[in-house]
Amino acid sequence: MTKSIVITVPHNLTAAEAQRRIAEGMDTLRKTYIDKLAASRVTWTGDRADIEVVALGQTIGAELQVHAESVRIEVRLPWILAALGNRIKGVLTTSASDSLRIEHKPPKA
Repeated sequence: MTKSIVITVPHNLTAAEAQRRIAEGMDTLRKTYIDKLAASRVTWTGDRADIEVVALGQTIGAELQVHAESVRIEVRLPWILAALGNRIKGVLTTSASDSLRIEHKPPKA
């Protein structure tokens, strides 16, 4: 039995730029948590990423879909990790939002 977490993060970028930033964000997360992961795989097909992470002896599957105005992330947690669902959702929402944030740069004087 699995528990699904679904996150939709709006953005004001082109779909290509949103995908580029999300891909960079995923690479950063993988590097940050590499010591806690047994394995991880991200496969992009167009604007969709299929993700598999093995951690704590459990396999977590996810699908990420980049749309014109939002990014939809669905994570399938095995039952043993379901209790961490809210914490995982918070980390993913913050990471995705940070990746998609448009940086404000003041005009040159």
